[in-house]
Amino acid sequence: MKPTKTTMPVAVTPRETSVVIVEDDAGIRESLTAYLEESPDCRCLAAFPSAEAALDYLGREQPDVVIMDINLPGMSGIEATRELKRRHPAMRILMLTVYEEGKPLFESLKAGACGYLLKRTAPEKIIEAIHEAKAGGVPLNPQMAAKVAQFFRQTSPLEAELGSLTQRERETLELLAEGYLYKEIAHRMGVSTGTVHQFIKHIYEKLHVHSRTEAVLKYLGNQPPARR
Repeated sequence: MKPTKTTMPVAVTPRETSVVIVEDDAGIRESLTAYLEESPDCRCLAAFPSAEAALDYLGREQPDVVIMDINLPGMSGIEATRELKRRHPAMRILMLTVYEEGKPLFESLKAGACGYLLKRTAPEKIIEAIHEAKAGGVPLNPQMAAKVAQFFRQTSPLEAELGSLTQRERETLELLAEGYLYKEIAHRMGVSTGTVHQFIKHIYEKLHVHSRTEAVLKYLGNQPPARR
């Protein structure tokens, strides 16, 4: 299948966030492309109706953020996300879907997605989520974040795992949860980025996770619910 948007090289300035869209609904795909083109600090590199076509392109080009539909023809968005994270562990992938229930949300995050948005999300909120994803954050609306926190509180005995972290590893994890980039964490902690990478490696091992998103969600799931 051919992409909606041309895949000729697109010039992206340093202040712009480059995006690739994978969405089989032509109307939604074209609307998303238009939203991005109207944004002064986003650039849509390409838009695809299938995961297979996108995977071929993403083997050559790596955007800042990929917007991925879950329910795609052929390979699903979750399967494509898992494959992309295997090939490009640092790739930031936002799931866009109609599903609010828990299973697709958790399966997407387990596959390596950094955030999860509903298709009815307002365009300006989608743009905000794209920038948040690029910056290393975990874009989830409050209801979804609450579901994730509840899931981890019910299914994961995390106290022992979190208790095994050193003070510096715990500090690193807290800064990750606040959305700081690795270089920003290094600056705030007064260490090198190499040291931060070592802290994060140990955090992954101790929490039995494989990505920043999983580590942050596990940490957030262990925090007490906010008082109203």
